[in-house]
Amino acid sequence: MRMSAASRDSQDASDSYDVVVIGGGPGGLTSALYTTRLNLETALVDRGGGRAAMMVDTHNVIGVTEEVSGNEFLQTAKDQLDHYGTDLHQDVIVDIEHSDGDRRFELSTTSETLHADSVVLATGFTDGRPSPPLPRTGRGLHYCLHCDGYMFRGESAYVMGHDDSAAYVAMILLNFAEDVDLLTRGEEPTWSEETEKLVRAHPVEIIESDIESMFKDEDDPEWLGGFEFANGERREYFGGFAMYGSEYNNDLAADLGCEINDDGTVAVDDDGRTSVEGVYAVGDLTSGNNQIPIAMGKGAKAGIAIHKELRTYPKSLDELEGEPAAAADD
Repeated sequence: MRMSAASRDSQDASDSYDVVVIGGGPGGLTSALYTTRLNLETALVDRGGGRAAMMVDTHNVIGVTEEVSGNEFLQTAKDQLDHYGTDLHQDVIVDIEHSDGDRRFELSTTSETLHADSVVLATGFTDGRPSPPLPRTGRGLHYCLHCDGYMFRGESAYVMGHDDSAAYVAMILLNFAEDVDLLTRGEEPTWSEETEKLVRAHPVEIIESDIESMFKDEDDPEWLGGFEFANGERREYFGGFAMYGSEYNNDLAADLGCEINDDGTVAVDDDGRTSVEGVYAVGDLTSGNNQIPIAMGKGAKAGIAIHKELRTYPKSLDELEGEPAAAADD
């Protein structure tokens, strides 16, 4: 039986676990929830922050209302983990090595050393940010069209960027917004010739001048009102999207020898297994749409897969070879 949080606080915490999850986003939290409830000794190491923590409002998560912030969403999940018995560490993993001891892996944080049979990497990625001036994230500056496209229905919107991704997001945004401008901010477009033909054929206006300043919405000072450009032009926007790429936080995966895809994501199978035995990756660190429900699904699948790998029973026929049959008392 697992100890309660109060009981754990009264004892020295062990540094040995069945599973250590690295990263406290939706994918990592869900992996930890599943492994903990499947009776595996689990630790979660989270440095704090992350993409989900930046959310002003939570979208597209069934059963979670819009007024729940990202930080509130994540804290509720951590409270659940604490209730079930996950050991929560506010820390950073600085090194992982294969271990010669009883556990497969030795993990060094800034303050302690942990040991685990399985590791879940849920370190996500970091969005590339454009140069200021910029509105507040979630109040006029957004990064995920699938999350926030709904709020731009019938509004004037922008997309910042100058590559193929920016051009395609601008064209997709036409499904929601009444007007869409593509702001290259003085940079030469790097999109392909095919993309050039496509974007010019869509009702997207390309604004080449850089942003000089921004102004707030008169009715809601927390929201963007629009931008003033270096050429003297002034345009009003409800908000928009920044498309400057992503940097995947895959250093730990690379150190362990996990296969890394060309785009920087970690290569995994359907259950989150990497190319290294005992190492799993979930959430935005892996390929696919970067959505909370999808990350949670990946986390759940990895948690179940780890349970099947590490559980003691049922034993195989080979393991039972030579052992006496179980007696009634057993």
